[in-house]
Amino acid sequence: MSKLNTVIRFTFLNKIKTKSFLITTLVLVLLVSIGMNIPYFIDKFSGGEQGPASVGVMEASQPEIVASLEAYLQKQGEFGFTLQKFAGENEEALRAELKAGNIDGYLKFNQDGQSAFPTVSYISNKDDIPQSVNSSLQAALQSVKAEVITKGTLSEEQLAALTAPVFIDPVKLDASGANASANEAETEAGPAPINYIVVYALVILFFMIIMMTGNMIAAEVTAEKSSRIMEILITSVSPLTQMFGKIIGMLYIGLLQIFIFAGVIGINMSLPHNQSVLGSLNLNLADINLTVLVLGLIYFVLGYLLYATLFAAIGSLVSRTEELGQAIMPITMLSLAAFYIGIFSLSAPNSLLLKISNFIPFFSPVSMIVRAGLGDTPVWEIAASLVILAVSILFFGWLAAKIYRTGVLLYGKRPTMKELRKAMRAYKI
Repeated sequence: MSKLNTVIRFTFLNKIKTKSFLITTLVLVLLVSIGMNIPYFIDKFSGGEQGPASVGVMEASQPEIVASLEAYLQKQGEFGFTLQKFAGENEEALRAELKAGNIDGYLKFNQDGQSAFPTVSYISNKDDIPQSVNSSLQAALQSVKAEVITKGTLSEEQLAALTAPVFIDPVKLDASGANASANEAETEAGPAPINYIVVYALVILFFMIIMMTGNMIAAEVTAEKSSRIMEILITSVSPLTQMFGKIIGMLYIGLLQIFIFAGVIGINMSLPHNQSVLGSLNLNLADINLTVLVLGLIYFVLGYLLYATLFAAIGSLVSRTEELGQAIMPITMLSLAAFYIGIFSLSAPNSLLLKISNFIPFFSPVSMIVRAGLGDTPVWEIAASLVILAVSILFFGWLAAKIYRTGVLLYGKRPTMKELRKAMRAYKI
């Protein structure tokens, strides 16, 4: 046990001090931070912090539309833009105000004489309309359009009902086949939106860290073997102690990276400007399903142990680092398949594909995170999935141990399956 702890400590400390690990982790932390603050940077450079955009309009061009638009904005109160009216019909005045920076853009109504409502152009110094201004303008002009076309034949309530968007609420049938009640429909409406982001992040983290740590395990074993250092190491530490020591040491590295990324995400989400973004998107951190985080950690550890044993076994069979990429390609394809199954099933967490994947050990760490976070997963399925995964780890761990013990001393070309089986029979695990 002392030798195993020594290998674990050496692997962990040796890897976290390498430049490649530090640079990779730092780059990923920066990318995560930049990605989470992109809306703030866009708003910062577009001058969004100065308040709602100021939109100009020539009052005499379409008096009825301008009056309706102004009345709509007064009813709404605080909106995505403010309206500035200008007298006369000379567009040059609006252009001068735009160049002076007094307005962010102005509306131009183009009446072709055929349609009941004119087409609208937004003129500014930019190639496109800011998203907040665009959505606010569309909502306001949609209401004004309905009011102008109906010409006062509808009441305010009818007009509001006409312009209100239609939302489709999915309601699941209960066990008897009848529609759920209003309260049941509310509970069956689905998980909170924040959980989609959590599950998406967990799937990406699982794939990324498994690939990083797995490749590091295989590369380190191959490098020790190709440089003949392995012959010296096995005189003091058994091959099995080396293998499991490397696997556990890399597991600690993977967990360290998860905690680092979780801390970076938490810090960025707690920033005041990101809090306002979360509020505008109806994302509440209190709605996060803690069960998903606990299961995600459990499945990460188990999934890592399964893949890591295979990476170590494959790495022990390769004598040159140039051949490593081709050798680990099957494991890479398995992890990619698990990643794509999880990502493309976010919108259908109760699909048959995902249900079957729950009982396939190479896919279950990802598919079960999706189902537990977004779908309707019975407890027995989670328990069965964990049992199958644990049994698979024991089997592949035993198989990898036999391969590793044999392969670390096989040099030259990669052994065939027949040669490998023959060599493995000489050792008992």
